[in-house]
Amino acid sequence: MNWIILIIAGLFEVAFASCLEKAKVAAGNAVYWWYMGFFVSIIVSMLLLMKAIQTLPIGTAYAVWTGIGAVGTVLIGIFVFKEPVSFWKLFFIVTLIGSIVGLKAVSH
Repeated sequence: MNWIILIIAGLFEVAFASCLEKAKVAAGNAVYWWYMGFFVSIIVSMLLLMKAIQTLPIGTAYAVWTGIGAVGTVLIGIFVFKEPVSFWKLFFIVTLIGSIVGLKAVSH
């Protein structure tokens, strides 16, 4: 169950990074709503991470959490924010995913 909590925490990390990008391009009062989304997302992400590490090794949990955030944020950047994509960017995303899966596989 804590692996599921950790995955959800990682998705909230993607959300808070996405909110920062949206706040950067927003105008007027919308900026404040995106920053509110950022703060809510980071708080939820941290609380879920704290819950997950109660039974998961901290090194593995933190690496998986940041990895989910990194991969998710890059994919959101590519598909939502139309950031440029290259072979090497995709290559390193795949290696990062492999590393996350590997850490999960060798964790007790």
